[in-house]
Amino acid sequence: MAEEPKEFSLEDLKEFRGAEGRPGYIAFGGRIIDISASKHWHHGHHMGTHQAGHDLTGEIDAAPHGPEVLERFPQVGVLKTDEADREEIPAFLSRLFHYVPLLRRHPHPMVVHFPTVFMIAATGFTLLYLLTGQRSFETTAWHCLWGGVLFTPVGIATGLFTWWINYEAEWLRQVIIKMALSPILFFIGLTALIWRYRRPDILAAWGTESLIYLGLILALTPLVVAIGWFGATLSFPLEEE
Repeated sequence: MAEEPKEFSLEDLKEFRGAEGRPGYIAFGGRIIDISASKHWHHGHHMGTHQAGHDLTGEIDAAPHGPEVLERFPQVGVLKTDEADREEIPAFLSRLFHYVPLLRRHPHPMVVHFPTVFMIAATGFTLLYLLTGQRSFETTAWHCLWGGVLFTPVGIATGLFTWWINYEAEWLRQVIIKMALSPILFFIGLTALIWRYRRPDILAAWGTESLIYLGLILALTPLVVAIGWFGATLSFPLEEE
């Protein structure tokens, strides 16, 4: 008599992320598939976008290949019926992702580059102004600061969306750090922007205010780097490297 396939709940599946010496399992079409042997799944991550330990049924449309590639790997069980039938996200979003697959994973990686570049540029052009005395560099730094402040809330919003859709709002260490640092980045940038708007010559005549303002501008880059670093480790983890 054939042995009944082992049943996994979505919570059970999370235990098999392909990290810390554990195998990597994914669910697809109600089947639990062991992808541990694939060289394309590094520490449970595939191409920096897909993570083992999750039901990836709704994501195959966004892949450059079809589900036939999964036939190369062993099936180790099945997803519990009630779990497989459960709607994890609103129906209208499921339909939208079906017709526009890139909306599921790409909004945050695409948008987050803008505040990153603008905030770093604000620091860079400010330093160029201090080194050369060319007023145009300081003006460019202020314009970049505008871009950074305007795009940071967009980056935060798309990040929360990605966290909800693709990470099931799980409280991961990297996410917690990003959530703590991102508002700090925004409010430092906004404070510097308003200050520079009200005092266009704040760096022209040195004083206490000038030093504080410069400190705010210099703080932008390490904050952006830290946020970007922890975001990158979500897609490209450092375990066992």
